[in-house]
Amino acid sequence: MSDSITASASPVVLEAWFDLQCPDCFQALDDVRALREKYGDRIDVRLRHFPLEKHKHAYAAAQAAEEAAEQGQGWPYAEALLARTTELDGRGEPLLVELAGELGLEAEEFDTALIDGRHLLVVDADQAEGKAIKVTGTPTYVIDGERLDGGKSQEGLRARIEEIADRLLAG
Repeated sequence: MSDSITASASPVVLEAWFDLQCPDCFQALDDVRALREKYGDRIDVRLRHFPLEKHKHAYAAAQAAEEAAEQGQGWPYAEALLARTTELDGRGEPLLVELAGELGLEAEEFDTALIDGRHLLVVDADQAEGKAIKVTGTPTYVIDGERLDGGKSQEGLRARIEEIADRLLAG
């Protein structure tokens, strides 16, 4: 899922492999926001799905985020959902649909999408690619072919991403 604001013309692509039920991914949003603020449309932050087995609603959450992206609100939905990871753990799919309604999206389409599985292939493809590049935890970032694992520690990751982005933008 690309950042719909900057996806078309961005010279730098940052893939953010997230599990939307992961508290560490919620913490990583501060870095994502800071990077967007610093680089604006020169960076395309792409949400890639890597639902972890230990989070029983992460797979459905990834599908819901894809439906939100289809309705033009992918990142706002993902951010709002990450702010409610504890609630998602307890409430599951009803929260995914409720959150869509709160954001002014067509909640019935979310419910239908979760039932008919229209976004399964996207989520499965992301997860398979993540495994192929040895993503093991979330958040994990990929920029200019370099994988940065934030699943163990996020310390220093934003600085490293900025270093790589600055180099790429300098040409």
